[in-house]
Amino acid sequence: MKSYANLYQQLCSYENLLLAFNKARRGKTEKDYVVEFESDLDQNLNQLKHELETFAYSPSPMTSFIVRDPKTRRINASSFRDRVVHHALCNVIGPIFEKSFIHDSYANRRGKGVHAAIRRFERFLRQVTCNGSIPGNTSGGVACYVLKADITHYFETVDHRILLGMIGRKIRDRKTIWLTDTIIKNYKTQFSGKGMPLGNLTSQFFANVYLNELDYFAKQKLNARYYLRYVDDFVILHRDKRTLEDWKNQINSFLRERLAIELHPDKSRVILLKRGTTLLGFRIFYHHRLLKESNAKRIWKRLDRFKQRFDSGEMSKEDAERSLAGWLAYSNFANTYGLRKRVTDRFADIFG
Repeated sequence: MKSYANLYQQLCSYENLLLAFNKARRGKTEKDYVVEFESDLDQNLNQLKHELETFAYSPSPMTSFIVRDPKTRRINASSFRDRVVHHALCNVIGPIFEKSFIHDSYANRRGKGVHAAIRRFERFLRQVTCNGSIPGNTSGGVACYVLKADITHYFETVDHRILLGMIGRKIRDRKTIWLTDTIIKNYKTQFSGKGMPLGNLTSQFFANVYLNELDYFAKQKLNARYYLRYVDDFVILHRDKRTLEDWKNQINSFLRERLAIELHPDKSRVILLKRGTTLLGFRIFYHHRLLKESNAKRIWKRLDRFKQRFDSGEMSKEDAERSLAGWLAYSNFANTYGLRKRVTDRFADIFG
């Protein structure tokens, strides 16, 4: 395995910090904290550079808040200054690890994403159901199955020691490891030495590093041809149900022994493909896609919130339109013409 040293000088360079700043501000240029940082950009970047070079850098405490869409989650947000450092780290070590990631890991990677993952799943579905299987036919053909699984409380249970060991096998630069360790340990949980904050760039990146071990186990040890992963959600397609049940048990043992995590007992099961597969907010069948039912229902509550915030002056019509446009683009990926028309009509009623 190739390892890398002498990265820290590049990481701390003014050019890398400026690039990191531009990435961190993307889509947030009007936020007060971005405007404040940018008002004295040269001084702020040079101060960060000095603190990193002298190992005086210490991240600020995170801000926590609750998000209830689609499910209740605690988000831990780093200060903007710390986010610049996160981007600076990922600028340098990200490309090193990217080379080792499998093709079918789809979260938080350039050229990947939800839509690419779903298209790949549909390609797998067509391939696994060839040669004798009749898609959509309930009376004949070869029955095909999917192991759909995720990991119990993944971000809360990632083991810091194991994660740093994975990073250290490639990154032989003690200074870069010091910064990585500093960022990881800034997140305080009830479980000592475990957990990563939802919402941080570094957490998204480290999540892929951590589960890259699972990817290789599935592809090389199990020889699972039709496997893909998005963060901690993964699927494997196969024609034999018993094979998938066996792989599920082997994967769970591997996760417990090597990564100190485990499959969610209720959300990890083998199901018939013809019944439809819920994946990344969509329900996928042989010949069409639907929005997951809970996602379709949630738009009506969102429209009510738009109305309330508009009436109270918290949201402009333009902001509501932008939010609606995002949802319409998302839902357009499924067979939702009728739903999108009803939502658009309702929006016109509210703001007309």
